[in-house]
Amino acid sequence: MADNFGDNVIHVDSSEEVRRQNERLAADRKRAKVNLFLIIAVILVISGVAVFVFRRMRNFNAIKVVKSADTVYEANAEYLEFGNNLLRYTPDGVTYIDSSGNVVWTSGNDFKVPIAETSGNYAVVADKGGNLVAVFGVEGLVSTVNIPYSICDIDVAKQGAFAAILESDETNYINMYDKNGNIIYEMQTSIDKSGYPMDITVSDDGKKLFTSYFKLDGVNIRNNLTAYNFGEVGQNENADRMVGGFSFDEEFIPKVEFVTNDIVAAFTDKRILLYNMKEKPSERGSAEYGGEVTSVFYSSSYLGTVKPNPDKGKSANYILTLYDLSGKEDFEYAFNMDYDRIFAGEDEIIITGGNQCLIIEKNGRTKFSYTFDNMVKSMIPSPKNNEYIVTFENKTETIRLKSEDK
Repeated sequence: MADNFGDNVIHVDSSEEVRRQNERLAADRKRAKVNLFLIIAVILVISGVAVFVFRRMRNFNAIKVVKSADTVYEANAEYLEFGNNLLRYTPDGVTYIDSSGNVVWTSGNDFKVPIAETSGNYAVVADKGGNLVAVFGVEGLVSTVNIPYSICDIDVAKQGAFAAILESDETNYINMYDKNGNIIYEMQTSIDKSGYPMDITVSDDGKKLFTSYFKLDGVNIRNNLTAYNFGEVGQNENADRMVGGFSFDEEFIPKVEFVTNDIVAAFTDKRILLYNMKEKPSERGSAEYGGEVTSVFYSSSYLGTVKPNPDKGKSANYILTLYDLSGKEDFEYAFNMDYDRIFAGEDEIIITGGNQCLIIEKNGRTKFSYTFDNMVKSMIPSPKNNEYIVTFENKTETIRLKSEDK
């Protein structure tokens, strides 16, 4: 019996087969493109990480002077970072110096004992013990204010509002002014009740205030920290806007600082105290010094101290300790350079003394150590990577760090 295969034969349309093959080829090409894209992306990421790591781990041991400008030497001049550049202030006035070392503007003022603070693009300079306050923006003088009481301390917010501690014979005042010198609020405290003002700090938004007062009660020492809120929360709290406070016996607290808009650090003679203050203050953490401290410094991401090395047999004279914003120790760094200034940047610490400088990254790595030909008055980062504005006695230079074979 013959089999009839005709009923089992499948007839395939050749055009359909071609279409399917083309779809498969197109899918293969698409997968190949995706794979190639992924390979290129991975290579770029690896290359970027490698470049980043190389730049971070790179050892610098030389400089290139990018720009230089002559400056007038003034023995009593002080310098602060201001709008990514420099503010120089003396009893005779205030000068704004750009990253090229050029004087952008000068304002002649009469400050017998000038004190100054900067925040972002605003600066305030006051005559300590006197009555004059001058507010500056990066474009120049904004306002001057003659205050009826003696100025003890001052601080400025990022929008130019400033707070001042003032004193008369028996009364202290804490006044807040806008950048044009108009009074926003005034608080009166008695020396008998509150003590003597030590320090004041204003939050970036200008709505919160933190103060340190010292009081001698017979032979007992007491330091009071007081928090004020001039926003909606403080208005609903009480008439004087006080929203919290802390008292300490036998502890001296000469420095308080809003390190961020919502975190306050209080530097005592024994430790660092940290407080959250989004609206009202609450304890955040602390760090014990563990010995005598010669300097404290801070940025919006860390806190630091320098103390003499207790081990006299070691070559390093000082120990720098860095803490996070909860008071946890990050690292210790030993160095031997005699120093007179510390600049705390967001990613690094710059230490200068005499004609020397030392740059330490916030992970504890030494980035740069160098001896200049002239005495350093100030050193801060410029807006460009690995460039710095260095002020000497008679000139200001913008330098770029370099790597050279020793």
